[in-house]
Amino acid sequence: MVDLSGYGAVAESALTADRAIRCLMTACPAHSCRGAILYSSRWRRRSPYRRGIKVLIGGMCETDYSGYPDCRRETIDAQERTLTLGLDYPIRIETPLMQLSKAETWALAHELGGQALVDLIIEHSHTCYEGDRSQRHAWGYGCAKCPACDLRARGFAQWLGAKA
Repeated sequence: MVDLSGYGAVAESALTADRAIRCLMTACPAHSCRGAILYSSRWRRRSPYRRGIKVLIGGMCETDYSGYPDCRRETIDAQERTLTLGLDYPIRIETPLMQLSKAETWALAHELGGQALVDLIIEHSHTCYEGDRSQRHAWGYGCAKCPACDLRARGFAQWLGAKA
């Protein structure tokens, strides 16, 4: 866990403040650059540099980057370059899910770890922008209203439909 409580003092967004999620037709600016923030925060807290880690892994996928500019490969490449330049240490950010839809990601999880892995993801991962862990759905915890919950729920339903 990375404590981002101080981030709101630098740049208020729906990521750190109690405010409504607003998305434009092409993007959700309230969450733009969250990947950069998380990579940078993680880097500062427990430096992969000190551990000799040269590869970071991100779980972005193509259905995300249609509405979230920070999930595009171009943005990830820029973050990778920034970390490499800033540290004078080669860093690679791998995005193995980038070309997969949410349904394909659920299918891959099932293929790799069976129902046990799917259950683990449902129970222990979280994408809701409202931070709601009080409501559990077939696809996991979330408000079921924000764009992240909508993407996850639709992908899960598509995967179940294809599986049937």
